[in-house]
Amino acid sequence: MQTVKLDMYQALAIAVIMLLIGRELVARIEFLRRYCIPAPVVGGLVFAIVHAVLRGTGIMEFDMDVTLQKVFMTAFFCSVGYMAAFGMLKKGGIGVILFLGISAAMCVIQDLVGAIGAKAFGLDPRIGLAMGSIPLVGGHGTAGSWGPFLENLGVANATTVAVAAATYGLISGCMMGGPIAYGKIKKFGLKSKGLNADGAKEAHPTTTVDVSADTAALDEDNVLNAALYIVVAVGAGTVVSFFIGKVLTMPAYIGAMIVGAIIRNIQEARGVKMPMGEMNALGNVCLSLFLALAMCNLKLWQLVDLAVPMIVILLIETVVMWFYASIVVFNVMGRDYDAATISSGFCGFGMGATPNAMANMQAITNIYGPAPVAFMIVPLVGSLFIDFVNGLIITGFAGFLTSFFHL
Repeated sequence: MQTVKLDMYQALAIAVIMLLIGRELVARIEFLRRYCIPAPVVGGLVFAIVHAVLRGTGIMEFDMDVTLQKVFMTAFFCSVGYMAAFGMLKKGGIGVILFLGISAAMCVIQDLVGAIGAKAFGLDPRIGLAMGSIPLVGGHGTAGSWGPFLENLGVANATTVAVAAATYGLISGCMMGGPIAYGKIKKFGLKSKGLNADGAKEAHPTTTVDVSADTAALDEDNVLNAALYIVVAVGAGTVVSFFIGKVLTMPAYIGAMIVGAIIRNIQEARGVKMPMGEMNALGNVCLSLFLALAMCNLKLWQLVDLAVPMIVILLIETVVMWFYASIVVFNVMGRDYDAATISSGFCGFGMGATPNAMANMQAITNIYGPAPVAFMIVPLVGSLFIDFVNGLIITGFAGFLTSFFHL
């Protein structure tokens, strides 16, 4: 069988082509749009399937240099760090703290389910983390970055498993969020605080919290400044990661996230306006390229032996999420209309990503009226703070499982 070697430039070009194909497929296929499946995931999965068929038939195999994948990954998570303005946490009040707490607890539960399930099937329990909070609360970005981290610890096929689990999570999170909220609204007769005396929606629309702090058109100078901020934080982050590595084993991008958050909050304290709109745009570009490279490099044939354990574990994760969102999230967040909407959003980002959470909540509010508290709390936690907390939890679990089972 012929092996075709692609250098990092050729690999990136292939990834971009598949990204464009993915965008076209998402635009044309209602199912993909409805469940917010990312275009890089769609296009990359097409390439991965074709690659698996070519390899299975003995025609050819691709050997891709994905050096740039790590570069884009680090730059993306650095931009996430810059989003962490702790003034927003204060603005959100006790609701944000409560929601962050129950989200962190969900990360722990998902990793416990994954690890115990993997061990029950006779697998390395650490592969269970690739079916836990890494792909579910974390999403595709976290799956693509923490997968190699687990593989460096000796966990085979962790990236492939994590990305596959993240794709499942996107779909299941959207499918369960609406029914949970609808059920609570009907059972308890919940009403939006944005309804008038006649039960009609008020004139003002439901809006989301502005986590970018800048919704104006992108400015050329600000794009350059945003790029410089990211480059500086990535460089300084390598030093921070080096010292963190002396104490904890964590992905290399953690340092860049920390430096980005520090710079953001120092600049805000000094009254310096940050180019957050441009920063967010550049981060999204890096995320798309990172995901496209990660998906194109998937080796689907490695999933064959893990198919049954994955199905069982992910189904258990889905049932756990249903009951957790329906009982814990709804009750802790206040048992009102906003709490029902938050429960729907929790399924979205707890099994997939923050955009899924927003789509879930928008579907509710389009029918039953605005939920301003929900639209303040969920994106704040989902977009800004949970990545930090989840990273610490994953690291703790990986270290504990490695030492406890002498792996």
